[in-house]
Amino acid sequence: MEILEDDLQTYLDNHCEPEPEALKFINRETHLKVLKPNMLSGHYQGRVLSMLSKMMQPKLILEIGTFTGYATICLAEGLTEDGLIHTIEVNREMEEMLNSHFKLTNVEKKIKLHFGPAAQIIADFKETNFDIVFIDADKKNNYLYFQLIFDKVRSGGLIIIDNVLWKGKVYGPAKDADTESFRKLNDQIAVDMRIEKLILPVRDGLLIIRKK
Repeated sequence: MEILEDDLQTYLDNHCEPEPEALKFINRETHLKVLKPNMLSGHYQGRVLSMLSKMMQPKLILEIGTFTGYATICLAEGLTEDGLIHTIEVNREMEEMLNSHFKLTNVEKKIKLHFGPAAQIIADFKETNFDIVFIDADKKNNYLYFQLIFDKVRSGGLIIIDNVLWKGKVYGPAKDADTESFRKLNDQIAVDMRIEKLILPVRDGLLIIRKK
């Protein structure tokens, strides 16, 4: 799903922090055992998420879309000593794999796993002071999730949305429903005066949003 040339991506991979051993294992396991393994954040994007988290030193993170837990662990690396990441996964069949993956790390106790429809779970959250929110779930609901969590993010907090360049289709001639939904999302975020925003051409596009 990378939009950069393979040679450039390899160069970037080789000139960032190395991939931790636990994440190498999760990467391999995902590609061996899970459908659509390309949904995994992977080494370079994982280090980007980890760096942003460490810069923010968050106490509270929300992740919408856990998949096999790779990005969850990367984000958790920057949590404060008493920090917590809530992560929401719709597929209950992933529970055993996720728990085994989290046990490979030193951040297991900082991860709280939720199963079910994200919109419903978000509505039930009492927390209103998230430092970081990472949205990487069912793409058609990206803007809905943005709206649902906006008031739960502190001023100065980050909202990160994945896949916003959609394999380069958003700036091409494609007119399919998924591509149009990403174009609409990006256009809505671009004119929202409550936030600062930029798209990083990382893997399939990371939209970084800072709440004013």
